[in-house]
Amino acid sequence: MSATDFWSDPDKAKKVSKKTADLRTELETWEKIKSDLAELNDLAELNDENLHEEIDKRLAEIEKVFSALEFKTLFAGEHDINNAIVSIHAGAGGTDAQDWAEMIFRMLTRFIEKKNFSFEVLWESRGEEAGYKSITFRVSGRYAFGYLKSEAGVHRLVRISPFDAEKMRHTSFALVEIIPELEEISETEIDPKDLRIDTFMSGGKGGQSVNTTYSAVRIVHIPTNITVQCQNERSQQQNKETALKVLASRLHHLAEIELEGEKKKLRGEFKSAEWGNQIRSYVLQPYQLVKDHRTDFETPDTQGVLNGELDLFVEAYLRKQLGNLDRWAEENRE
Repeated sequence: MSATDFWSDPDKAKKVSKKTADLRTELETWEKIKSDLAELNDLAELNDENLHEEIDKRLAEIEKVFSALEFKTLFAGEHDINNAIVSIHAGAGGTDAQDWAEMIFRMLTRFIEKKNFSFEVLWESRGEEAGYKSITFRVSGRYAFGYLKSEAGVHRLVRISPFDAEKMRHTSFALVEIIPELEEISETEIDPKDLRIDTFMSGGKGGQSVNTTYSAVRIVHIPTNITVQCQNERSQQQNKETALKVLASRLHHLAEIELEGEKKKLRGEFKSAEWGNQIRSYVLQPYQLVKDHRTDFETPDTQGVLNGELDLFVEAYLRKQLGNLDRWAEENRE
């Protein structure tokens, strides 16, 4: 940051500045814990019974901060520290499923805001009556992918449909895809001959010229049939650059999944990723329960979860990945 030409590339400079601020905050938190513990140690050496209550109170506050920092040790994945690209697709269930996709978008963005991350919508396709057919957005923040990767998969909702005049109970599905945004992807080379690039008018929200020029971009990677769309920028070139970056991240992620699948086949653990294999169920009728089928962690606080209270689900998933879920689950059974 001290280089004379640091701000010659504003976009890169902003990213570096944000990373520096995040690191500085983390470092300052550790330094404050160290300082506070030294103060408490001095108070404890006074051996004054009148200070015991104050020491216990301050120690509990330090332990709370420390636990939040300790949580980050669960981010053991190679790309956990990266930004994330999130896509939500409505599944079986018609208008209910599209509404469910929007509910998931709201749930995730509230969780994102609580983590002080930022997000921007890259592409959206709204339903005719309500919700989204699909929506893709970028989440920026330190450990964004690490926090969000637990949400990738099929989410199942059971509720009384607000779109059914007979007030019948409906089951809806939505698919959440989450990949890390990679800054440098040297090992992923995209042959221009493998791409089909279409441009068209942007839809949805936007100011002057957004909906009147062919600024939106759709890129199809022909060998894999992966499609990426971007419409958030006013410039067609900017949308194209963003779409290519997302495509490169998707191809890299696909290569990692295929490699992991081959390893699991060799170990005899491979299971195909099918639509029916939901990761989590949200039951609002006839009872209230959210249950993650990968970790068996569950809670009756459905409204809290739908308002972005996902921390315990995230922690259970990360601990499951590291093989230390059992003791944590016993401690948090209540």
